[in-house]
Amino acid sequence: MGPNDRFSLKTGDWIKGTSWGGELILGFIESMDILEGVVKVTVIRSDNTETIGKTIPILSKQVKKLPVSTATNKEQTRFLIDLALSTGDEEWFMELSAKLNEMKQLVSSE
Repeated sequence: MGPNDRFSLKTGDWIKGTSWGGELILGFIESMDILEGVVKVTVIRSDNTETIGKTIPILSKQVKKLPVSTATNKEQTRFLIDLALSTGDEEWFMELSAKLNEMKQLVSSE
């Protein structure tokens, strides 16, 4: 990761990262403090189940932005659709639903 990568982060981005306690985190950026180098992340998945659903601060250098199309199979796509629904991200939901439909058409023999 180059030194400018963390400056391309923005509120609403999906990230994976490591908390100060060393736990793996999957979530989205709720807010940012670029001067402090900290992002506040709403945790969707974590090694530490107590942090799920909470918003926690993580050093921006500890997070990596997830590409929108990280889903590679139907299960992952369904999970991301649930995520989009739970966060009210209609645009992402529509994008993922279209992707899932394409997958179903490609493997209609399943």
